[in-house]
Parts: sequence; structure tokens; C-alpha cells
Amino acid sequence: MMTAQEYEASLREMNFRVYLLGELVENPVDHPMIRPSMNSVKMTYALAEEKRYEDLMTATSHLSGERINRFCHLHRSSADLVRKVKMLRLLGQKTAACFQRCVGMDAINAVDSVTYEIDRELGTDYHRRFVNFLLKMQEQDWTVNGAMTDPKGDRGLAPHRQADPDLYLRVVERKEDGIVVRGAKAHQTGAVNSHWLLVMPTIAMGPEDADYALCFAAPSDAEGVLHIYGRQSCDTRKLEGGTIDVGNRQFGGHETLMVFEDLFVPYENVFMCGEYRFSGALVERFAGYHRQSYGGCKVGVGDVLIGAAALAAEYNGVARASHIRDKLIEMIHLNETLFSCGIACSAEGCPTASGTYLIDLLLANVCKQNVTRFPYEITRLAEDIAGGLMVTLPSEKDLRHPEIGPIVEKYLCGVAAVSTEERMRVLRLIENLALGTAAVGYRTESMHGAGSPQAQRIMIARQADLDEKKKLARNIAGIG
Repeated sequence: MMTAQEYEASLREMNFRVYLLGELVENPVDHPMIRPSMNSVKMTYALAEEKRYEDLMTATSHLSGERINRFCHLHRSSADLVRKVKMLRLLGQKTAACFQRCVGMDAINAVDSVTYEIDRELGTDYHRRFVNFLLKMQEQDWTVNGAMTDPKGDRGLAPHRQADPDLYLRVVERKEDGIVVRGAKAHQTGAVNSHWLLVMPTIAMGPEDADYALCFAAPSDAEGVLHIYGRQSCDTRKLEGGTIDVGNRQFGGHETLMVFEDLFVPYENVFMCGEYRFSGALVERFAGYHRQSYGGCKVGVGDVLIGAAALAAEYNGVARASHIRDKLIEMIHLNETLFSCGIACSAEGCPTASGTYLIDLLLANVCKQNVTRFPYEITRLAEDIAGGLMVTLPSEKDLRHPEIGPIVEKYLCGVAAVSTEERMRVLRLIENLALGTAAVGYRTESMHGAGSPQAQRIMIARQADLDEKKKLARNIAGIG
């Protein structure tokens, strides 16, 4: 396994093509707007080095028998699925941000079972290719970026009917030794912090969309891959050099628009190419795994937000007020409900034909449906407890100013035992989680990450077996 320092060094050896704020970034690792997101991924390596976290952060590869980072592991039991959720909660607690690596973990588990089933039915060679890639991933301890979401253009039209055929990623040429692909993937979490990309189709395809039914792996810095870095609220505060106004100065997340400009992919790294009948299964399984993930990572970040709200109440001198205690209890209740859903869909997991365990899809979608709601209420209560000063604070430069700094110190103090700076720090942390750059990894991503609320409701309707429930009711009522 790589150490945290080795991971950072490995990124420095890569040749990413990244545009940020209209400029080409020469050194993504040390760019002040990107560096905090790299630190979050780095934590997935750092915790794996600690003996006390070994059971959560590492696993034994069923392919090599070696100890590997759990983010490179295929789930071999429901216990593995449970450990995954607990690991993600731990990382959320440690970073209070999106640590980005779970997308690749969810992708490899989905691709493993689906390629096995394609080969079994059609006699293809995709699963062997994928296993070879996975072995390299485990041996090198790569961070792999799971890439599913296409720009989509007109959502009312199928891929082949779009005015611009590139609005869904597609194969444009088949050669003797590989394929050439063109298009883009949007909202690519952690793409610039990843060694490899694992690309999947974004929707269930029909025969006319066969060219869009693609799954393959490619280096994140391959020639033909362009990253356009996404804006986040308050992100340029990271360029100011301070430590207070950013809220969470050490950790963060990022997304890119990832463009494929006639990228060549050798067949050894192609795991689906035209087998449209299996695209829906791959989307469904990846989405299920990723919706399970939110029962861990969002809960860990929620733990930090609840703690920050409790600190704000103390610093404001209202911690003993009954309505404050009640609001904190409600935040805890909602957060633990999300965790319960993540654990439940994991505990009810079962093996696929390849031996990789799949979560209970109904419960995973229930988990994510709750995630689209509860973090918003947790955030609302945190903002309520924090008070309006959270969004009207003067800047850190004002606090440090030789003339007006003492005035800020005097008039923005809370309880006497707590400095104004400490009060400002916790309020800025709440602002960051509720409204700032971390909101992408907590609040807004809770709504749209791993699919919008309607996507989960569609899956809940499919998985719920309403006919069986009606049969139960008829039996009890004595009907027929």
C-alpha cells in the first residue's frame, strides 16, 4: 500500500491538463484551490497506515492474498459492506469534506459483477480484462475515479437522438488494437486527484444507443483527457492565505467537467463496448453502491457539523437553553437515522454471480432518499443555533488589522472564556459546511450526488414489490 506521502508524490509525476478560472494549471497538487481536496484523498492513505484503523481501512485481496487499502477491495461479504460504511463515516469525521475515493470503489464493485455476467452470457473476455486491471489497481494502490454522469443535453431525448451526438460519451472508431472515444463526463469528483478513470454508461441503453454503451479504464492524465475545474461557493477564499475565513482550511473536495477528445483506449482496458442490454444493470448497481456510501460519508460530515453547532451554542452562551438541546438532539436523531440506513442495506447484502456482494438495492435507495432530505434539516438547525453572525462576520483581515482588530475583538466576543477568534473559527466552519465549498460535499451533493431524488423513487418503486404487499393484505383481510 502507498503511504500518504507516496500518494502525493505520485500525483506530482502525472501530467494533468487542468483549466481553473480560465487558466491552465501547471501544478495542481500545490494550487491553493485544489490542495485541500488532495489532502482529503491523502487521508484515505494516512488512516490505512494506522494500526487502530486497520480493520476498517484495509482488507485482504481475494485475488492476491495481500493486504490492500479497502478502497481497492471487492466486497466479499455483508460484513465487508458494513465495514465500508463505517470507514466512510470515519473519513467524514476526519476531513469534514468529500474524500472522493468512494466513487472508484463503488465502480469496481459494480463493473466486476456485470462483466462476469456479460462474459457468461455472450462469451466475451471483459471480466478477465477487468480482473487484470483490478490487480494492478490493488498492487499500485491507485485512486480510481468512477465516471458515470454524461452532460445529457436534452433530457427528453435518447443519446442517439441528441442534436450533438457528443453529449453522451461514445465510441467513434474501432481499431484493431482498441477504440477511440469522444464526449464528456460531468461532476467528476476528485478527477484531478485520481490516477485512473473507470468510465461507465450513464443510463440504460437501447440497440440504437449501442455506441454509447461503454465501460473502460484510462489514465486520468492521458493524452486526450481535459479537466475543466468546477467553481464552488466561496472557493477563492482559499487564495487569500488566511486560516479563518475558509472555515475548513485543510480539507475539501472538487469536481471537474472531464472531456474526452478522441481518446484512444486499448482493448485490454475496454470492459463493455456495445453490449447495451447490460448497461442498465451496471448503472443500477453502481448507483446502489454509491447510495449506500452516503449512509457513511454524509454521516461523518454531519458529526462534525453537529459538533460545530454545539460549540457555537456554548460560545454564544446558550448551550443550556432547552430549545437548543432539543435541536441538537434532533440533528443527532436525523444523522443516526442515515447511518442506520447505510448499515441496514449493507447487512442485507447478498452475493452476485461473480462472488462480489451487492447491497440490498431497495434499502440503499431508501438511504439515499433520506440523504436528499435530512442533511438539509441538519444544516437548517445548525444555522439556527449559530445565529446570523455566521453570515455577517467581518473578515480575518479585519480581525488582524492593527487599528480595527481590537474593535472586532471587543464587539464580537461571546462568553468571556472563549476568544473572539475561536468564536469566528467555529462560525466560519458552520458557514463552510452549510454554504461554502464543503456544501458541495455535504448539502448540495446530498441532493444530486448518486442521482437526484426522483432517481431513487423510481428504484424504490421497482424494488418494493407492491404486488406482494397487496397479497399480504388480502390474506389478512380474507379476500380471495
